[in-house]
Amino acid sequence: MNYEPNPDNRVGAGRAPSAFARIERMPPLLMVLYLAMLASTIMFLMLVAAYITTRARSGMPSGLHPFPRFFSLSTIVLLLSSYTIGQAPRLYAQDELARLGRCLGATLLLGGVFAGLQVLGWRELGTQGVLFRGQASGTFVYLISGLHVLHLAGGLLYLLVMLVRVRGAERDAVRGLVFIRNPYHRRQFRSLSTYWHFVDVLWVALFAVFLFLY
Repeated sequence: MNYEPNPDNRVGAGRAPSAFARIERMPPLLMVLYLAMLASTIMFLMLVAAYITTRARSGMPSGLHPFPRFFSLSTIVLLLSSYTIGQAPRLYAQDELARLGRCLGATLLLGGVFAGLQVLGWRELGTQGVLFRGQASGTFVYLISGLHVLHLAGGLLYLLVMLVRVRGAERDAVRGLVFIRNPYHRRQFRSLSTYWHFVDVLWVALFAVFLFLY
């Protein structure tokens, strides 16, 4: 009697793919993005730990200065931008290039407003006597928030590139069809949305630390 091996009876058949298998299938763009976000998270954790330690050693009581209102306003703006960028993958999947362009444009504007409010927040710190070259705890506030703005700037540049591409595809039906059907662009929007949400969550966590200790 001839025996034909059944592919469904292979060892491991029917099992969920392992974590290593999922990593191997992960697009290189997402892999680099996740590694970069992991490195950024570790860096900010170390900076926050140093800030908390320095603040505790200084013996300064919390609430000595009013918390910069522009930091609070910038948090609201960044949360709004998280909502607008969250619509991008859905609009791309629905072939809504015009609405997608407006969505990216709104996110770009909100990101720029956030950066401007951060600068105003630094000026507000200066008027309170909290200077970058003053006490170490104040230096950490400038350093941590400034590094976060740099992370946001990277997202803004990527966002601007995608906006230009969407506007170009929107003006030509053939280019628009090719743009929508390109799986690479789908991964780009997914990466952009993931990174932007990461920057948002990162700032909310930093804002909570500043609000509690300032």
